[in-house]
Amino acid sequence: MSDISLGKISRNGLWDNNPALVQLLGLCPLLAVTASVVNALGLGLATLLVLVGSNTAVSLIRNLVPAEVRLPAFVMIIASFVTCAELLMKAYTFELYQILGIFIPLIVTNCAILGRADAFAAKHPVLPAATDGLMMGLGFMAVLVLLGAMRELFGQGTLFAGMELLLGPMATDWKMTIFPHYSFLFLVLPPGAFFCMGLIIAGKKTIDEQLAQRRKAAAADTPKVSRRVRVTGTIS
Repeated sequence: MSDISLGKISRNGLWDNNPALVQLLGLCPLLAVTASVVNALGLGLATLLVLVGSNTAVSLIRNLVPAEVRLPAFVMIIASFVTCAELLMKAYTFELYQILGIFIPLIVTNCAILGRADAFAAKHPVLPAATDGLMMGLGFMAVLVLLGAMRELFGQGTLFAGMELLLGPMATDWKMTIFPHYSFLFLVLPPGAFFCMGLIIAGKKTIDEQLAQRRKAAAADTPKVSRRVRVTGTIS
């Protein structure tokens, strides 16, 4: 049995050990394709699929693969799931696949995926490994979407533009124009992605520090329990 709870695995993936905010892994695609929400969500879903599939498969074969060849075996597994994600996008979201381009095949080289396979999935049973992949993928996708929303809103003045490329005709009218006739090229380009990513990381650090201060203050306000000394016998 695993010595780590599913709750702790979930908290690690979504917040405490988020691959994008804390481990700072997978930054190349994260910064390159997050010019809009639809791009970020498309790459995030593909990465989530690969993380869950590769973590599950690596956990299933963890006792069968010799340690000397474990990394090549893990890369082959990851590449197989990336191929599946690529074929699915070609079949159902071909226009979005063309926009994301090389960054879909490059998921194979995402350090976050190989890192979770080797550091966690290869040492734990299927359920914790699959949960770790799911939560790490959701945490990574959440950062992608938040970054994409910031860049699209403050770079182009819109939100959810082009969502029909991922979700079909039902999302055609989802585009929201917040700032009409507005454009800020800096945030649309990769340097703007670095700037927004820095703000998100600073925001997480601020929240963590405030939570730590609240816990410290609550611990200081907790009344101490008085201890009674029980004396038996006779004092002469």
